[in-house]
Amino acid sequence: MLAIPGQPFLDKQRLIGRCVRLPLACDLARLQAEVAALPELAQATRAGRIRVHNPASAVFLRGHAPAAGDLPIEDREALTHLPYVRELIGSLIPAPPMRCLLATLPGGAVILPHTDRPAYFAQTLRIHVPVVTHARVWVYCDGLSYQMAPGEVWALNNSALHAVWNADPQLPRTHLICDFLPSPALIELLLAGERELGVDRPEVYQHLVAASQASDL
Repeated sequence: MLAIPGQPFLDKQRLIGRCVRLPLACDLARLQAEVAALPELAQATRAGRIRVHNPASAVFLRGHAPAAGDLPIEDREALTHLPYVRELIGSLIPAPPMRCLLATLPGGAVILPHTDRPAYFAQTLRIHVPVVTHARVWVYCDGLSYQMAPGEVWALNNSALHAVWNADPQLPRTHLICDFLPSPALIELLLAGERELGVDRPEVYQHLVAASQASDL
């Protein structure tokens, strides 16, 4: 599904800006234990994600990668093993869930700068919940870099230029990433969230530029 019939386009600059940390708390120990025990995570592939997402492996919990075509967005088998994740996306975040996945970025890897262009992404709100991460992972969005701690809940403006650099050569990073249809309750959380958490990190930008140039060779 590359567009959602009847769903309006969102002004993500107004609703999110770049990144917003939402005033929500999750049970990190339960989340990490549940994800670590997921059999599919150990055999994860790119799961149909292409181009800039090639460095990451993924397990889709709802729906499929956009490159797979216009497929229905339904629960996948892996979600049956993740009752707490189901609770997170079904009730903690107060909005209807759409595509949802676990994405693991290996040590040293980069998700190159890009914007998510299909209409679907302009009609949904992207939420990140870091499951396993560390202090050398940088999420870049529209000129600023963000550190997202395990168990936090963030909204990312994926209609803006964004990227990720896992600067540790050894440690992986795993995020729960889920798109939601807007709801009044979720928009309230966005407006109540913390917005001024990004920093100007020239070394992050320079690394992303160098990685982008290398990818064109």
